[in-house]
Amino acid sequence: MVRSIAQGMIALVFTLFVFNLPAFAAPDGKALFQSNCASCHNPLKDATGPALKGVDARVPSKQWLYDWIKNSASVISSGDKYANDLYAKWNKTAMTAFPNLSNEEIDAIITYVNSVEPPKKDDGAGAAAASTSGQESTGSNWIYSMVTIILLALAFILWRVNSGLKRVANEKDGVPNVKEIPFYRNKVVIAMAVILAFILSGYWITNGAVELGRQQNYMPEQPIFYSHKVHAGINQVNCLYCHAGAEKSKHAMIPSTNVCMNCHKQINEYTGAEEHPLVTAEGKKIDGTAEIQKLYKYAGWDPAKKDYIRDENGNIKATPIQWVKIHNLPDHVYFNHSQHAAVGKVQCQQCHGPIQDMDEVYQFSPLSMGWCINCHRQTEVQFTNNNYYSIFEKYHAELKSGKRTGVTVEDIGGLECQKCHY
Repeated sequence: MVRSIAQGMIALVFTLFVFNLPAFAAPDGKALFQSNCASCHNPLKDATGPALKGVDARVPSKQWLYDWIKNSASVISSGDKYANDLYAKWNKTAMTAFPNLSNEEIDAIITYVNSVEPPKKDDGAGAAAASTSGQESTGSNWIYSMVTIILLALAFILWRVNSGLKRVANEKDGVPNVKEIPFYRNKVVIAMAVILAFILSGYWITNGAVELGRQQNYMPEQPIFYSHKVHAGINQVNCLYCHAGAEKSKHAMIPSTNVCMNCHKQINEYTGAEEHPLVTAEGKKIDGTAEIQKLYKYAGWDPAKKDYIRDENGNIKATPIQWVKIHNLPDHVYFNHSQHAAVGKVQCQQCHGPIQDMDEVYQFSPLSMGWCINCHRQTEVQFTNNNYYSIFEKYHAELKSGKRTGVTVEDIGGLECQKCHY
């Protein structure tokens, strides 16, 4: 009987481990929040939308929250009072529908935003956290790991108990004991180990192959420590001031040195070191004023004379800044910034994450084909004040009559191969 129990436990462990491999990739609430919600919401304070911490306690029910996130327009059109009051309170700003988010993924997002605490005085820990954001694991991983280890240990103990009881019974009955085969030579154990190794290796190799060429969390060292948090976050410099091509061309463009000098001819020192010290992901403190001096060297600017340094021919002694490109797509992929930023009304944070909070920029999103496809399936087309889509009279009529609550990028051909591939 004990032997049967041991065999059953081993089979249970094997089944649990194999069929719960996807559980080791359980929903990551933080990643889901940053890729889907961060462009409009902050956990702790109101932004384009309301602060999300404690939202599950504010709404009528958990099911209501699921329905709202997956299709807020449908909830509003149903006449729901809470939904319509919320819609009116936020100036009738439509929330993007996320029909592809599962209830479990929404729960993971809620768990994450409820766990966020107000930041302590900035000591540079944020930069270090950014470099390790991709290494965080959910609590579910630990649970499944511990259950598997405990069951394996229990199965081994029962197996040994079974062997011991069998020897005692044989001695009592006068039956000679057969020499016990070591577990590492047991055919059943060997067969199960081979099958398990085959499944695990296939799982890891497949996942590894899928990740080839991706650079999520890539954070190269730049020639000048440029803090987006200081510029775009604290000082509210508009993204388009530096990246002027985002709404006009395929490339957002890296600003030329003279764009930097428009401000830094006057701003020649960093005065925010006490309130916001500049610290690298490795914890190294950065002298902001020294970084501005690097800019002057590249620009050929003499801060003492407040004029450019010129050679004997009157040419400015400037050197291009060799910025390291962070976001790279394969050569066979076509991506147009203006199509997304100007026509699609996509916010920078949708792809680049909370760029306004980054001291050192890193690749926030995976930029994989699946990630892009999911965005096209979920993102509703912004028809309001957007003449680009005036030709879609059918959709306009259906939206006006209430027959349709929204139009996604997929509906207007956003999944056609030629949209992204030459």
